[in-house]
Amino acid sequence: MTDALPIQGTGAPTASPTQTHVDRAISELRRGGLILLHGSAEESVLLVLAAEMANESGLGAMIRLAGSLPSVIVPKNRARDITGNPELPPYSSMALPRGADAALIRQIADPLFEPEKLGVLGRGLTVVPVRAGRLGPAAVQLSKWARLLPSVVVSRLTDVKVADAESWAHGQGLLSVSVSDTEDYVEESARRLTRVASARVPLADAETSRIVAFRPADGGEEHLAIVVGEPDVSQPVLVRLHSECLTGDLLGSLRCDCGDQLRGALREIGKHGSGILLYLAQEGRDIGLINKLRAYQLQDLGSDTVDANEQLGFEADERVYMTAAEMLHQLGVKAARLMTNNPEKIAQLRSSGVNVVERVAHIFPSNTHNEGYLRTKATRTGHLF
Repeated sequence: MTDALPIQGTGAPTASPTQTHVDRAISELRRGGLILLHGSAEESVLLVLAAEMANESGLGAMIRLAGSLPSVIVPKNRARDITGNPELPPYSSMALPRGADAALIRQIADPLFEPEKLGVLGRGLTVVPVRAGRLGPAAVQLSKWARLLPSVVVSRLTDVKVADAESWAHGQGLLSVSVSDTEDYVEESARRLTRVASARVPLADAETSRIVAFRPADGGEEHLAIVVGEPDVSQPVLVRLHSECLTGDLLGSLRCDCGDQLRGALREIGKHGSGILLYLAQEGRDIGLINKLRAYQLQDLGSDTVDANEQLGFEADERVYMTAAEMLHQLGVKAARLMTNNPEKIAQLRSSGVNVVERVAHIFPSNTHNEGYLRTKATRTGHLF
């Protein structure tokens, strides 16, 4: 299989202005900064701070600029735990009482912090549904993309018109992002993936291997293609999509079957003589390592893997495979025999233009630590075993 692009770097990936706005907003939230989020003319303007990263400086700036106490948007499971109300929408807004500080905000957002320990101020919290419109959900999505808990602190700027939002933000030294900038962000990010390096790396289970690195335009973690042998791209190629798992792949964790799947796939591709394993930067079903560890804590308290993710405010699986499809396109692969137990991978690759002609089963024995995890995959997320 020949390189369609030069082995050395092809230059920095280019991003559109709208994607750059979102990239920078995500970075700002991740470091505890304040951003401005605005919508269309009929919508309002929000100041947004990631609840997990709330600090006194950011909270003070928000109150000073908005002239009012902010609210905290939390997922329904956290709102239910705090209020005892089981009938809630996906996200609810909690008005902060006077005297609330950044520590209280972080506790409100943390599903592992016991509600009864929130103190006097916490006992007075009430929730209302997040107002209709796109601003609240977009603010939460930005926090998710930052690999933070999906809870945000928000204040509405009643004196700033949408048309003036960007210039106002610039004058305050704040980053500004539009809701419309976020709507095609995932698809645009996948399209702007750049192939930057390739090297021969003999592996224990597949000696005729090379690793091809792809860099995303947002400056985040690289995705890797492990190309074994010389796949004939005029025919369906044996392919495995593998989401990175530091605990399973590197440390040999017994809580999942990721390490077995990674090494088993490489062995199978090596035996076949050729194929491609995509190693995707999607730790913890794309909620990030820290949130995965939080999910493990919830599992230790009795939740299964689906419930734990949902208690944190995430979907059962946040992964999107547009990036994987783009990598295969750049490698010249049009059709694949996909090694997977997950029907969603097949559906998403097909919808992204990769013809999956066959599902190749990829099953390994369970152990006493991951039996429940595998059972949940079969009964709740549709995996085929």
